[in-house]
Amino acid sequence: MNISEIAPYEFSSVEARWQNFWRKNASFEVDITQTKKKYYVLEMFMYPSGKVHIGHVRNYTIGDIIARFRRSSGFSVLHPVGWDAFGLPAENAALKQNGHPKDWTYKNIEIMKRQLLSLGFSYDWSREFATCNESYYGFQQKIFLAFYKKGLIYRKESEVNWDPIDNCVLANEQVIDGRGWRSGALVEKKKLAQWFLKITDFAEELLSEIDGLKGWPEKVKTMQRNWIGRSEGCVIKFKTDINEEIAVFSTRSETIFGATFLAISPDHPLSLKLAEINTNIKAFIAEFKKGSVAQEVIDRQEKLGVNTGVTVRHPFLNKDIPVYIANFVLMNYGTGAIFATPAHDERDYEFAQKYSLPIERVIESEGDLPYLGNGVIINSDFLNGLTISEAKAKVIQRLCAIGIGERKVFFRLMDWGISRQRYWGCPIPIAYCDHCGIVPLEEKDLPVTLPYDVDFSSAGNPLDKHATWKRIKCPTCGKNAVRETDTLDTFFDSSWYFLRFCINDPNNSNLLKKEDIAHWMNVDQYIGGVEHAILHLLYARFFAKALSKYGFINVQEPFDNLFTQGMVCNVTYKKENGDWLFPNEVQKKNDGSYEVTATGEKVIVGNIEKMSKSKKNVIDPDVIIKTYGADTLRLFVVSDTPPDKDFLWSDEGLEGCWRFINRVWRLFVFAKSCGANIEENSFSIENCAPDIRELYKNFHRTIKNVTDSLEERAMNKVIAYIRDSVNSIYFLLEKLRGSQIVFRLIIRDLIKLLAPIAPHICEEAWSMLAFSGLVSDNPWPEYNKEYIAITTINLPIQINGKLRGTINVNPEEGEESVFEKALQVSSVQNIIGERSIKKKIYVKGKIVNFVI
Repeated sequence: MNISEIAPYEFSSVEARWQNFWRKNASFEVDITQTKKKYYVLEMFMYPSGKVHIGHVRNYTIGDIIARFRRSSGFSVLHPVGWDAFGLPAENAALKQNGHPKDWTYKNIEIMKRQLLSLGFSYDWSREFATCNESYYGFQQKIFLAFYKKGLIYRKESEVNWDPIDNCVLANEQVIDGRGWRSGALVEKKKLAQWFLKITDFAEELLSEIDGLKGWPEKVKTMQRNWIGRSEGCVIKFKTDINEEIAVFSTRSETIFGATFLAISPDHPLSLKLAEINTNIKAFIAEFKKGSVAQEVIDRQEKLGVNTGVTVRHPFLNKDIPVYIANFVLMNYGTGAIFATPAHDERDYEFAQKYSLPIERVIESEGDLPYLGNGVIINSDFLNGLTISEAKAKVIQRLCAIGIGERKVFFRLMDWGISRQRYWGCPIPIAYCDHCGIVPLEEKDLPVTLPYDVDFSSAGNPLDKHATWKRIKCPTCGKNAVRETDTLDTFFDSSWYFLRFCINDPNNSNLLKKEDIAHWMNVDQYIGGVEHAILHLLYARFFAKALSKYGFINVQEPFDNLFTQGMVCNVTYKKENGDWLFPNEVQKKNDGSYEVTATGEKVIVGNIEKMSKSKKNVIDPDVIIKTYGADTLRLFVVSDTPPDKDFLWSDEGLEGCWRFINRVWRLFVFAKSCGANIEENSFSIENCAPDIRELYKNFHRTIKNVTDSLEERAMNKVIAYIRDSVNSIYFLLEKLRGSQIVFRLIIRDLIKLLAPIAPHICEEAWSMLAFSGLVSDNPWPEYNKEYIAITTINLPIQINGKLRGTINVNPEEGEESVFEKALQVSSVQNIIGERSIKKKIYVKGKIVNFVI
C-alpha cells in the first residue's frame, strides 16, 4: 500500500460512532466500587447562555486531556459537568423574547449539552445538575438557614447602586459611566435592607492560608491577598474645635507631620450631623449619593470635597488643620476618616492641588511630588533621620503613650452582600411577621420554590408583585406574614457546587454527604479563567471553611491545583462606518487589503482582541466541528500556545491541525496494512537494524517527554513531541514495513499518547488495529529508562571565561575526575602551561571553568 493513496479521514461517521458508544455504555461514569486512587478534575461550570464558544472549548479541552491522562495513568477519575443556571441574563431574555427564564435556561442547557457531547468530553453525565434544579437550591436554602442560625448571615441596611427607572439594584459591573446598563438612567446610591455573609470573620484565615496553596498561580494568590487587603496601622483620635472627636485609621502614621487636612466620608456621622445645619454640605452629600458605590468608579472620579469649617488640633504641632468631606473616603473602610499627607499620597495630592491646601514634604526625596518611595524622615521633629519603618514604630508608640493612639488591623475585604432584587435566583428562606419580626423558615417547608406564573411586563422584582406566593403564615405564631422576595447572589450557588458533584447517589437528599465528600475532595485539578481569581475562588474557599467550621464537611481548602487558561483572541473587522463584521463576512484581496465579501466595501482590520459577540470576532464551534471534526478543534486550541497564555485564532493553524490529523490517520491505516499482530514478549530491540533501534529508543524518549509535559499542563509541548515523533516514523516508513513488531509497538503507544487530545480518531485506530478493549481503558505507556539514559555528556571547557575545548564525561562523574580529564585536553594544556590555576569551577552537567 502507498501511504499517499490512503483516503482522507472520515471524521463525521467516526466521531458520531464513538460519541454514541461512550454515551450508551456510560464509559466515563465513576465506578464507586473501584479501589484505585481517586483524582477529581473539574472545569468551572458554565452559564447556559445558549451557545458554547471557543473559550469554553479551550477550557474544557484542557480539563478533558487531564482527565483522560489521569484515567489512563491508573486513577479513578471524577470528571463531572453542570450548569451555573440562575442569573440576570435569563430575566433579560424573558423581557426581550416575551418568554420565561426557566424555559430559556433549560432550552439553552439542551443546546449546549449537545455541543459538549459533540466534542467528545469524558464527563460523568450521571452527576449533571443545574443550580436552578429545586433539589439543588432547596439544599442551598438549608445551608442558608444553618449559617443564619450560627450568626454567619445577618441583615442590615447598605448602600447599593439603584436604577430609578428599572427600580432595581445594579451590580457594580452594570454601572457604565454612571448610568444603568439597560435603562441608561443616572444611577443613585440608595440604602436598602440587604442580607450579608460575614466573610470578614474568616479574613485572617483566608489570607494566612494563601501561602499554602502551592498548586495555584502566584498571580491569583497575589490578587486574593490584595483583595483581602490586611492593613496594620494606628487609629488616632483627633480633637475638634466643636467638642467632637474624629478617629482616623492610618497605615502611614510616620507621615503625620506632613498632615495638612483631615478628610471624612460623606457618610461619616459628623458629615450627616453637619448637613443638618449647612446647606452646602447637604448639597454635596446629595450629589455624592448620585454616583456608584463601586470602588473602581470612586478611584477614577475627580476628587471633590467641601470644607466643613471644623478644625482639629495636630497631636504634635501647635496648629489646627481643616476638616473636609471628600468623595474618595469610604465609610466602609477603616473609620471613614483619614489624615491627608499630600506630599506622599496621590489622592491627597490631587485634592490639595484642587483646593490650594498646604503640601509638606516629610520624606527626603528629589523630584516631583507626590513622592511614594522609601527614604529618611525629615521635617518631623523627633522622627527626623529615621527610616520609614523606624519612624512608624516610634510615632505609634508615642501616640499610644499619650492616650490618643491604638494599634489596629483592618481588612479591605467587606462582608459579602448576597441579596439580589431578582426573580431568577434561589429564594431566601425567610419570612417577615409583624409580631415575630424576621423568622427563618423551617426545614420541613423547604424547598421554597419559585412560582412560574410571574409578570415581567413592568420594572422591578416580579416576586414582589406575586401576592399569592408572597403571603404565607408565620412559622412561629401562625399569623399573616410575607416571604423575603430577594433571591441569593448567584456566586452563592457556585460556592459549593463542587461538593455536590461528590455525592455518589444523585438521588440522595443529603447533598453534603460527609463520607462521599471525604472520598473525593479536594478537587485535584481546577481549571478556569483568571477573571474568577477573586470573587468565585475566594467565596469557594470561604464556603469550605465555613461549612467545615459548622460540621457539614471537613475541607479547609477546596482546590489543590488551579490552572488558569488564557483567553482566545481573534482579529476584529469593521466597516468604515464603524459596524463590526464577522470574520466570515470579509475576504482578503490580492493587494493584501480586505473587503466585505457581499458588497466589496472597504474593511478596516482592527486589533487582536478577546473573542466577543459585541465585536463579532467570534468563531462558531459547530461550524468548525462540521467542517474539520472535533479532534481537529481540540488539537488546535491547545497546539501552538501554552494553555495558560492567550491564544490567537488562526484559520491557517486550524488547517495545519486538520492536515496533521489526516497524516496520523494515514499512518494508522498503513500500519494495519502491514499486519503483524504479534505480542511484545516475542520482540528484542537488539535484533533490529541500527536506525530502527534508534527510532524505537527515541520513541521512548517521546513517551517520557509527553508524560512530563502533561504533568506540567504543557499541552502545546505534548503536541510538538508527538509531531516530531510522527515525522521520524514517516522518515523510516518503508523500513518499518519490514520491522512489523517494532512498528506495531510504536503505533500502539502513539495512539495512547494522542488519545487524551484526539480521542475519536484514537479509539477508531485502536479498534481498527485490533488492540484489546478501548484505548481509554488501557494503561498509559511506560518508557524504558535504559533506552533514554544519557551515558555521556559533552561539556564546554572555559579558561578565564573563554571557550577553549570540550570533554565527554559521565553525567554522574565526580568533580575531581572531571577536572583531571579537562586538564588532559591538549588545547587546555597549551594555554595553561606552567601557569598556576587560581580557581577551578564545575557546574555539574553544564560547564568546566578554570581561572588562571
